[in-house]
Amino acid sequence: MFTLFHHPFCPHSRFIRLIVGEYGLDLKLVEERSWERREAFLLLNAAGTTPVLVDEEQPPIPGAAIIAEYVDEAYGAGMGVKRLMPETTFERVEVRRLMAWFNEKFFEEVSHPLVTERIYKRFMSEENGGGPPSADVMRAAKANVRYHLAYIGWLAQTRNFLAGDRLTYADLAAAAHLSAIDYLGDVPWSEDDAAKAWYARVKSRPSFRPLLSEWLAGVPASRTYVDLDF
Repeated sequence: MFTLFHHPFCPHSRFIRLIVGEYGLDLKLVEERSWERREAFLLLNAAGTTPVLVDEEQPPIPGAAIIAEYVDEAYGAGMGVKRLMPETTFERVEVRRLMAWFNEKFFEEVSHPLVTERIYKRFMSEENGGGPPSADVMRAAKANVRYHLAYIGWLAQTRNFLAGDRLTYADLAAAAHLSAIDYLGDVPWSEDDAAKAWYARVKSRPSFRPLLSEWLAGVPASRTYVDLDF
């Protein structure tokens, strides 16, 4: 049994939840408001960020990229064709490149600012950075999402999935970040049909269902978030 310290709208946490769901592993979720910097949580991850995976009688595993590598090393070989990392070196390089694109670049430019301004700040004290959302930050993030969506669309048109012929960590990373801002209605799906069709395929997978069932009081989910046929 794994325990995942996460926040429901943390894109990196969502990425790990999708991986665990695809591999059919048992997972207990513990919600963590990382901005509160709980001492017990800092002992698990001195960086104070989610997600952190705890495996019984093993040291805590912090960070989405490290957790993803751990899960692949521990369970990937037994998944056969359902393994989320390819077998060949250069295919693995491409998956890692795209994972970094979404977990680092997309996160910095789009998902982190939008989730922080529109969700996290609602629960933060002023001392922790809470307060009204910044219109300028949100405007910049909404502009940035357009070129990311175009890139996803280009990948989806040239490949069966984002990194190649089959589903990989790259697809789950991209979908996790998109899902967090799709909840807010901040993805301009009408601008790229290929990206929209790819996301609909990934979103329809059973591993996605727990994410789609979550909601935030006072912030209703967008129509595209709850509609599989959006």
